[in-house]
Amino acid sequence: MIENTIAVWHKLVEERDAAGLDELLAENVVFHSPVVHTPQAGKPITTLYLTAALHVLNNETFHYLREVVSGNHAVLEFLTVIDGISINGVDMITWNEEGRIVDFKVMLRPLKAVNLVHKMMGEMLQKIK
Repeated sequence: MIENTIAVWHKLVEERDAAGLDELLAENVVFHSPVVHTPQAGKPITTLYLTAALHVLNNETFHYLREVVSGNHAVLEFLTVIDGISINGVDMITWNEEGRIVDFKVMLRPLKAVNLVHKMMGEMLQKIK
């Protein structure tokens, strides 16, 4: 049982520890990408997307600006800069009674950032598949 899902998530992000996703994600987790129009269901595909995101978005400028946690839901707003483009985004996370993430949605702005992340995530996913 994971006692504090969001604390574990923050540690994983801080350490860029993609291996930690195995313990944190539920088998039936669903990932909602800002650039893929259909939800991606299951631990393997969600792990793939979040691993790529840890490489693409989580650079030295990445930081969370604020978070709102209510029950087993959290909204974490982040900011990062890639190629001179400020990327503002939100991670919306829901976890089950065991503390494992069952739903993870990422939203990004502005459009220029969405296009850049789409390109870079596609390249990263090809490398790690």
